[in-house]
Amino acid sequence: MSYQVTFQPSGHTISAEPDQSVLESAIQAGLLVPYGCRDGACGACKATLNAGHVMLDQFSPTALTPDDIAAGMTLLCRAHPTGDLVLTVRNVQRAGDIPIKKLPCRVQRLQRLAPDVMRLEVKLPASEQFRFLAGQYVDFLLSGGRRRSFSIANRPEGAVTLEFHIRRIDGGEFTGHVFNSMKEKEILRFEGPLGSFFLREDSQAPIILLAGGTGFAPIKGLVEHAIEAGITRPMTLYWGARNRAGLYLADLAESWTRALPGFKFVPVLSDSSEEDAWTGRTGMVHHAVMADFPDLSGHQVYACGAPPMIDAARQDFQTRCGLADDAFFADAFTYSTDSPA
Repeated sequence: MSYQVTFQPSGHTISAEPDQSVLESAIQAGLLVPYGCRDGACGACKATLNAGHVMLDQFSPTALTPDDIAAGMTLLCRAHPTGDLVLTVRNVQRAGDIPIKKLPCRVQRLQRLAPDVMRLEVKLPASEQFRFLAGQYVDFLLSGGRRRSFSIANRPEGAVTLEFHIRRIDGGEFTGHVFNSMKEKEILRFEGPLGSFFLREDSQAPIILLAGGTGFAPIKGLVEHAIEAGITRPMTLYWGARNRAGLYLADLAESWTRALPGFKFVPVLSDSSEEDAWTGRTGMVHHAVMADFPDLSGHQVYACGAPPMIDAARQDFQTRCGLADDAFFADAFTYSTDSPA
């Protein structure tokens, strides 16, 4: 038995099966709704349940807090309908004609960008067209039905390869393989494109780009797309890392100030050492944004990084800097290992 799910304020309506999450049903119906990890860890798909009831799969208490639940919030990736639903979800759009595909790819290049960051470049099959929006991600398909999600770090225009920035994770089978035993010409499989993190080009609002660590990857894709498409909206990139090595492509980011009119780059370190000889900005990266832009009304923010950074930035920007609720777009990175946790 299927149920009707209505998204407000867009008015989109879909049919949803109880054995699927609302997010899965929305994606199958060709809707782009905000989401990130798809496993209840990041909170990017948080929505208000206005009518109806859902059954929730396991989720992180930081993604959906008791206060959120008391306020009628739910997580689209964990929610299964038990009847017809009405949900308030910002930024719901039709996905257009970009299909989600499962494809093979071949490892073309491995390049160490930092002690714990590897650039993985894969060659797309010549016989299959793969389309995506700058900022989206793919899932690499592993044995046993497991998946590992990574953002695409290059622009879609003319793409015959996909670039990823892989951070080594202790206990991570896939990242361990990337760093220790992966070879060029190895065949991988992936599914994509996925995610709702992409540039909204129907606006002329100035843009704040906020990246933490390898959250720089999808931001890189967004900026390269903006350069290729001739987008001239003012953009300021704030890239935060613990130390100078974490800003692993700082020279590239600096070069965008010459390639893109109105683009500025502000690197921020939170835990620099004497060896870094750092004289730039320090502290929490989103605090640097607030110091420079105490009034964010009329801006759009595109943020990518760890969930605590995303949550803090969203709350502070909206409550203290006047950022509109529908002007914050995020991709929260979560990490998987092979441990029971």
